Amino acid sequence: QDKDTKMTEFWLISAPGEKTCQQTWEKLHAATTKNNNLSTNSKFNIPDLKVGTLDVLVGLSDELAKLDAFVEGVVKKVAQYMADVLEDSKDKVQENLLANGGKKSFKNYSSSSDTVPFLFVFKGVNQIDNDLKARASAYNNLKGNLQNLERKNAGSLLTRSLADIVKKEDFVLDSEYLVTLLVIVPKLNYNDWVKQYETLAEMVVPRSSNVLFEDQDSYLCNVTLFRKAVDDFKHKAREYKFMVRDFQYNEEEMKADKEEMNRLSTDKKKQFGPLVRWLKVNFSEAFIAWIHVKALRVFVESVLRYGLPVNFQAMLLQPNKKTMKKLREVLYDLYKHLDSSAAAIIDATVDIPGLNLSQQEYYPYVYYKIDCNLLEFK
Repeated sequence: QDKDTKMTEFWLISAPGEKTCQQTWEKLHAATTKNNNLSTNSKFNIPDLKVGTLDVLVGLSDELAKLDAFVEGVVKKVAQYMADVLEDSKDKVQENLLANGGKKSFKNYSSSSDTVPFLFVFKGVNQIDNDLKARASAYNNLKGNLQNLERKNAGSLLTRSLADIVKKEDFVLDSEYLVTLLVIVPKLNYNDWVKQYETLAEMVVPRSSNVLFEDQDSYLCNVTLFRKAVDDFKHKAREYKFMVRDFQYNEEEMKADKEEMNRLSTDKKKQFGPLVRWLKVNFSEAFIAWIHVKALRVFVESVLRYGLPVNFQAMLLQPNKKTMKKLREVLYDLYKHLDSSAAAIIDATVDIPGLNLSQQEYYPYVYYKIDCNLLEFK
């Protein structure tokens, strides 16, 4: 599909059956595709649902509006979390979701012929919402702990963990009198260090300093001296901008850190596949539930608008990006006769059953937008 011309939104509309519903469909299809590729259309079949009283339908209309907003929210949360989990491949997310959800969901759409399995939709989607919270929390926790450890192993020599840099042989260990310190020496001051370190305090072991590691700005050097000269050495070093790092060489601790990092990394990899699969499956479930709700809304609004017996054709349009305004005009011309009082309705302050003017634009035909652009990329 040409990305520039295809919208990721669909318009779900309905119009009363003319002599037959087929005729309504043919008329719309001809008007929007003949000589002017305004939209890609398909019939959207809604089974006959049992119709209660007008009061029940008006109540249903409000309930469905709330359910619609709730389900859409969950669909978007699942999509957005998929983007968070796939981290570097955000461009693939939309395809992933639509391939598994969008197009297929419309085709798989089916509905029970009984009135709204409302509670069923709500319960199912609510369950997805709760599961998502639990799974996201567990995975984010893991990811956060891993990032903290990774952060410890990155950054400047002044702050980063030195455990993966230093080796046992860089230290004098288990000596009653001697101790090895680690010092961060700015590269600009390195010559000063070489000249000065042996005389910064008494009892520094001559030629005991080596460069163990470097980053962009500094060298990490070791130096060995008598324990009792340490405070004096630290104090003097600071005057020359040599920073002594607080570091005790402890093999057990360093090993534990490394193991923890490997464990978290393995756990994250283990959880990744099942989590992405769960997101795909449940995106699809939530999306289908959302389309069900839209279908129910179309049914209820169509009965409220066009009356009984039930006789309308629902149609799904995918507008062409460049000609949306033109498509609106064509639809208005096709259906303005449905509503000679459209102008009066828009001016009226009274509440008309089935018309939620505050919540969306009003057209002479029943109209719902299904926005499949589910990701607000940060």
